[in-house]
Amino acid sequence: MKNCERLANLGLAGLTLAPLVVNVDPNLNVILTACLTVYVGCYRSVKPTPPSETMSNEHAMRFPFVGSAMLLSLFLLFKFLSKDLVNAVLTCYFFVLGIIALSATLLPAIKRYLPNHWNDDPITWKFPYFRWKMAFCSFLIREDKTMSACKECLHFHMCCLNGNRSLEIEFTRSQIVAAIPGTFFCAWYASQKHWLANNILGLAFCIQGIEMLSLGSFNTGAILLAGLFVYDIFWVFFTPVMVSVAKSFDAPIKLLFPTADSARPFSMLGLGDIVIPGIFVALALRFDVSRGKKSQYFTSAFLGYATGLIVTIVVMNWFQAAQPALLYIVPAVIGFLAAHCIWNGDVKPLLEFDESKTAASSSKDEDDAKSSKKVE
Repeated sequence: MKNCERLANLGLAGLTLAPLVVNVDPNLNVILTACLTVYVGCYRSVKPTPPSETMSNEHAMRFPFVGSAMLLSLFLLFKFLSKDLVNAVLTCYFFVLGIIALSATLLPAIKRYLPNHWNDDPITWKFPYFRWKMAFCSFLIREDKTMSACKECLHFHMCCLNGNRSLEIEFTRSQIVAAIPGTFFCAWYASQKHWLANNILGLAFCIQGIEMLSLGSFNTGAILLAGLFVYDIFWVFFTPVMVSVAKSFDAPIKLLFPTADSARPFSMLGLGDIVIPGIFVALALRFDVSRGKKSQYFTSAFLGYATGLIVTIVVMNWFQAAQPALLYIVPAVIGFLAAHCIWNGDVKPLLEFDESKTAASSSKDEDDAKSSKKVE
């Protein structure tokens, strides 16, 4: 981990805890927290091997419609069912999800202080009579008919035993150690719903989202951002749905920033306003890394994100009304990156960059290397 990454992690931790002891301007807190979260997530997304699962153009086009259906469904649930009942069910769901996300976020730091065999030797639990009939899209389906999550999380495997599929849970001792603070914070959040516990879980979701999700190409990224640009404008400006769900949804899907105003005790920033632009900025960083150059396009995309977020805060305070952050962030991120690559004459290599092809070629090289070793 580089010094700049350590400083970003320390800065993010300090900024999260600061409102407990000093008054922090909520506008400044929103900007710095979001930018540091994107920065940390982007550098964590740089892996030795490219991601094998990337988003396609079709998925990017479909995403705003799926998001709209989910948002409207939540709105209707809160409208026709008890708010306490809906939030109780969602709390149970986010309790489990939060443990996994926070454990995966803390794991790289914890692994350095544990014995190597705690990190490398897996423990497997088998459930031969438990049958799976559904697959989760975030898992990787391999040729040997196994299904596994990333190495930073618990590993779930689909195995074929006598023609029947059974569940295997594979994990390491270091993952168990990392799950202890994750369980503590989730239990704290479920019992107290404290804003700090909410923010810690929300930051873990953001960092994991930016780290694990891959757009694959800038074309796919532009399609996704353009679709969510329209999505955000429609649901915020033309309907009460987005604001109503954000206020009713008592779960870590937004960051809360304490204010001095008793009438409005918290400023809010949705996790989507961090993760969605963040995965695009992370793609720019991996593009720079793939070319063996300094983070030039990452810098322009990151500055675009910071600028868009600042404009959002300024407009929100000017009109004293909720604003769709992607309305300002999306044009800024894409505009800064486009202007920079046009200036450098790198439009063609940027548009041709495709992580799925890079992953396929790297896996082919690994297979060739293994086969050559066997021949020797």
